[in-house]
Amino acid sequence: MEEFNRALFAERLKELRTEKNMGQNALAKALKLSNASVSYWETGKQVPSAEAVYKIAQFFNVSADFLLGLKEDY
Repeated sequence: MEEFNRALFAERLKELRTEKNMGQNALAKALKLSNASVSYWETGKQVPSAEAVYKIAQFFNVSADFLLGLKEDY
């Protein structure tokens, strides 16, 4: 079993956020999460909880599998 790829998650989150022309603070506010959480995820310093992955996937209308690197397409 492969280990969670923090770098890929970080890349995909940042890409989705910038496609919507959102800053980290705006995304954190929309998801009702802390600004630090979004920053830590995008730098790979922390991994999101399952609940946070769910919120992100719902917000950007993508699958959790895409965010987690299990699928290549949304």
